[in-house]
Amino acid sequence: MSKQLFKSTAIVGSMTLLSRILGFVRDMLIGQIFGVNAGTDAFFVAFKIPNFLRRLFAEGAFAQAFIPVLADYKEQGSQQALKLFIDKTAGTLAAVLFLITVIGIFAAPLLILLFAPGFAWQGSQHDLAVQMLRITFPYLLFISLVAFAGAILNSHGKFAIPAVTPVLLNICMIAAAIYLAPLMPEPVTALAWGVLAAGVVQLLFQFPALKKLGLLPRLKIDFKDSGVRQVIQLMIPALLASSISQISLLLNTLLASFLTAGSVSWLYYSDRLVEFPLGIFGIALATVILPSLSKNHAAEDKAAFSNALDWGLRFVLLIGIPATLGLLLLAEPILSTLFQYHEFSTHDVQMAGRSLMAYSLGLVGFILVKVLVPGFTSRKDMKTPVRFGLYTMLANMVFGLLLILPLAHAGLALATSLGALFNAGLLLWRLLKEQVYQPVAGWGWFLTRLILANALMAAGLIYFVDKSLWYHWSASERLIHLGAYVFAAIAVYGLSLFLLGLRPQQLLAKGSSV
Repeated sequence: MSKQLFKSTAIVGSMTLLSRILGFVRDMLIGQIFGVNAGTDAFFVAFKIPNFLRRLFAEGAFAQAFIPVLADYKEQGSQQALKLFIDKTAGTLAAVLFLITVIGIFAAPLLILLFAPGFAWQGSQHDLAVQMLRITFPYLLFISLVAFAGAILNSHGKFAIPAVTPVLLNICMIAAAIYLAPLMPEPVTALAWGVLAAGVVQLLFQFPALKKLGLLPRLKIDFKDSGVRQVIQLMIPALLASSISQISLLLNTLLASFLTAGSVSWLYYSDRLVEFPLGIFGIALATVILPSLSKNHAAEDKAAFSNALDWGLRFVLLIGIPATLGLLLLAEPILSTLFQYHEFSTHDVQMAGRSLMAYSLGLVGFILVKVLVPGFTSRKDMKTPVRFGLYTMLANMVFGLLLILPLAHAGLALATSLGALFNAGLLLWRLLKEQVYQPVAGWGWFLTRLILANALMAAGLIYFVDKSLWYHWSASERLIHLGAYVFAAIAVYGLSLFLLGLRPQQLLAKGSSV
């Protein structure tokens, strides 16, 4: 099981890596072409709202509710019953999403006022954000159906197509920035049209794989179907529980809209860099582990369920801790290398660097939540993550209000990080208390190895990286030096673990200690 989980995670992670790389190319182009100003702040808000709803509704609550029910149909029902369940779920979901999309388009001014009230003081920025939100909001409809299709494919062990689909968003936005923007009266609105086009393209991209499985849905609306009702009942409480970090980021946008112009963009760019390891490893682990946990629960295999969680937690720490240290110690060099061109200034690098360091402190928490929440939702326990989610929301709001005055936008990022760690701690504590998760032997030695290896890697970065030289180098010099530092850090970390006795086969062996 661990080998299959590792293989599937590697597939999702590698496809996500390609998407993230193109995402950085996209953001570099946005920074170079449009700079950091009121217009880009307006676009990021207009893009963040439907993207937030997509993560909350489709990838978050819907996936957590749909996959366990789908696993029951696969384990106990016939292919015909499975297909009918998918058809009815698809039709019902599409109908709800269409209604939400229509409401969102008409309510765009209210949504901008709600999520970025600071824009109201600058009429032109508010109007531009409203205009772009009306273009981007239908993205929610298309991308939620993409997530639905991806959940079906993932539950059948087909991880590559859903994982590579986000690449199409970046391609569409890059094309819009280069070719469409010069033709638009307001160039930045081209990005909004690129987002909308991407939603359509991504949905069509899923069809051949679904058809090959014989599961391409025929839309049937049926709110009374027992399977659909079960999904809805599970999804309602999961709306908050599965995407606490996304809600926190949206609250940051709201508060940041009152800060200095550029604050929303600085948070966006730093969040994008944290999303890189989170997407490659955290979301990849969560994507793979949820179907596995749901299958184990449906088969009533408690030992396999616990072992899958144990494997996931070890990989979170194995990857998450060095990624945290890398982002923390190389924040400004990374931002400078990727974005400091043309309109993106040294000041922007320094400001975004502050929030990146703050976000990096919560990276392990962000990834842990992605892995731990399925430990509840795969068992159809939505109430516990909801309760802990509410506690986390309250904690994040308190942290944000306390930290925004002394640390400005970086305080908002730090509040999000503290909230994620708090949430992860509560989830892990409950799984241990209920004995749903029983750690495999060897955690003490495993953590000792990690601490020593990470300490050696961090010491090397602190000693050799001179940030003061970075701003004087050319683009090629920055890239060469950053690549060398990253490669050296990975080499030191990997070699240290090897010399301390950690071997890959130990992580792949089911139920083994490491």
